[in-house]
Amino acid sequence: MTRHRLLLPAMTAVLLAACQPSSPASDAGPATPASTPAAPAHTASTAKPLVPTPATAFTPPPESAIPEGPFGDMVREGRALFVHTAQKAPAYVGNGLACTNCHLDAGRLPNSAPLWGAYGRYPAYRSKNRHVNSFGERLQDCFRYSMNGKAPPLDSREMLALETYAFWLSSGAPIGVKLDGAGYPKQGFKPPQPPDYARGAAVFQRDCALCHGSDGQGQKVAGRYVFPPLWGPDSFNWGAGMHELDNAAAFIKANMPQSRGNTLSDQDAWDVAMYMDAHERPQDPRFTGDLAQTRRDFHDTPMSLYGTTVKGHLLGARPARRRGAR
Repeated sequence: MTRHRLLLPAMTAVLLAACQPSSPASDAGPATPASTPAAPAHTASTAKPLVPTPATAFTPPPESAIPEGPFGDMVREGRALFVHTAQKAPAYVGNGLACTNCHLDAGRLPNSAPLWGAYGRYPAYRSKNRHVNSFGERLQDCFRYSMNGKAPPLDSREMLALETYAFWLSSGAPIGVKLDGAGYPKQGFKPPQPPDYARGAAVFQRDCALCHGSDGQGQKVAGRYVFPPLWGPDSFNWGAGMHELDNAAAFIKANMPQSRGNTLSDQDAWDVAMYMDAHERPQDPRFTGDLAQTRRDFHDTPMSLYGTTVKGHLLGARPARRRGAR
């Protein structure tokens, strides 16, 4: 246990350098995505919009342009699966989330990893699994990690529907080109001070709790999440990209609170990301049985809190599980 507790001070030192080499050290801790419609006046003056790297502009076709006939039917099926993933693909989803929880506006919204920003850039090498991935393999990882489920077969109807929807959304987009608004706008996005758990908790209660709940467990209507859980047994697992601080902070900054993106300050976005990602969630499916070894193999970055001790809790040691789960 002592060896694990030593990881956080070492990781924090690297994180401080990664965030801002010249800034003084401060206590690091976890954070949470913001999604409450309230932007305090004291943060408005320091909030700076994230400006994406110059790239090729692209606008996806409107939903009204989906054609009639078998191809259009498959596009609509893919969209429905994207928006209602847990209901449309229950065999492959292990939580209550939907693709559109991270890829907003049914995968259309710029700066929230839109489908049209990714489709034309695959096949591509990914360091996460250390080989060249097809677009289908990239989608499979979303099910395995963000959905805490299992990957649909590449030749399944679900995968065909999702790929058809992504293909249609990308109609007219150049292949192999980074499009303006693709991914999350992370370039040059660093906090003035190192991320801080206590500050993040305050940001969460002020700007996120109204939608995601004071306990971060989201809100449901008619048994379906209208606002997703941010940690706990029904959230994304430790292998999902959103558990990394830079991904979470960039997503939050650009998109949260909902419909009020770019109203949080850079510092608030990083702090609340730290707060969210310092909470327990389901285990990384690549877990080897050795927490420290799993961290070395798959989480060797200061942006991951997996395998570090925060507020007296060794993250990943006792992953969140539903009641009754073994």
